[in-house]
Amino acid sequence: MQTHVSKSWKVAALAAAVVAATATAALAQKKINDVGVTDTEIKIGSSAPYSGPASAYATIAKTQAAYFKMINESGGINGRKINFISYDDGYSPPKTVEQIRKLVESDEVFAIFQLLGTPGNSAVAKYLNQKAVPHIFVGSGATKWADPTQSWSMGWQPNYQSEARIYSRYIQKNYPGKTVGILYQNDDFGKDYLTGFHEVFGKDTAKIIVAEVPFEITSPTVDSQVIQIKAANPDIFVTVATSKPAAQAIKKIGELNWHPVHFLSNVAVSVTSVLKPAGFENSQGILSAAYLKDPNDAQWKNDPGMNEWRAFMTKWYPEGDIGDAATVYGYGAAMGLEKVLRQCGNEMTRANLMKQMQNMNFDIGIYLPGVHISTSATDWSPIKQLQMMRFKGESWELFGPILDGSAGPS
Repeated sequence: MQTHVSKSWKVAALAAAVVAATATAALAQKKINDVGVTDTEIKIGSSAPYSGPASAYATIAKTQAAYFKMINESGGINGRKINFISYDDGYSPPKTVEQIRKLVESDEVFAIFQLLGTPGNSAVAKYLNQKAVPHIFVGSGATKWADPTQSWSMGWQPNYQSEARIYSRYIQKNYPGKTVGILYQNDDFGKDYLTGFHEVFGKDTAKIIVAEVPFEITSPTVDSQVIQIKAANPDIFVTVATSKPAAQAIKKIGELNWHPVHFLSNVAVSVTSVLKPAGFENSQGILSAAYLKDPNDAQWKNDPGMNEWRAFMTKWYPEGDIGDAATVYGYGAAMGLEKVLRQCGNEMTRANLMKQMQNMNFDIGIYLPGVHISTSATDWSPIKQLQMMRFKGESWELFGPILDGSAGPS
């Protein structure tokens, strides 16, 4: 009888130990969720210019929606599906504010992802930081998105001051003594470029830059501004604009039969929405800088990263334009978010998301060789490198080394 009791006790103790171990393992695997997250879903919010003056960029959000659908079909992120909620803001800051408040307060999203444009992001940044809502992969190269003191906002693409430094250093080296005229969007987007040019030109700024002419994003055309800059007779024309005004500027320069050296901001290099509408004959020789592989560049015909993107486009976004670099941009940012969300593991909290945003260290196949994504607690600029390129025929041609636009001596 005693033996029987002893055996029973041992069996019970063993069973209890197994239960305890199982409970501990289950606890270790428990999913920790924050606002906008359940064990099966992650709500990601955004707004985009599906209408309005920057509607050419709507394809970015459409690409990202298709990417997240692909991820969901393959099981999601650590078992959670992405619920991507994206509204139209028409590239209008007041509308952006309205849509972001709706996403945060009504939809209760986990994070705001890839909100496009400097004006709209600037209009909501303070609100999102006060609400402690991650405002990430900001679709703007404004330098302020690399500032760690804005603890809930972080950019993605190379910042505008860095790009301007690269152009101005290139001008100093290749066009010494030449003068410059700048057409720029009259907001933080445009003014960031001016800061970069002024920083590099230094005491010679007033001598080199003979015209700085702003335009409003709501202006129907920039023709009068182009004419004003031509009157100052600069050797070099710099366009700091989004797609529509950039195309207008290129076309107007052609109509004037004017042939300055022309630099174009990276956000407006789309062959589909800028150079083709402006006229390929007007676009020859334009200079810019890139960090993405151009889908129209034959050298990437058999590139593994671009082949992966083409397969994605064919299956998940067949209505998208495979010649539009904006879709490559959207794809790369969506893949970046996927990687960061996977790094969060089962601790899907807003605080952990921001922690992982500061621990990026990976490559993405659709970026140029030498462009590496990296961040730290003190470095909030995920992408820092660019390569110069020139438009020839119907596509861009890369040339020269990978350049870093960081501040400091040339």
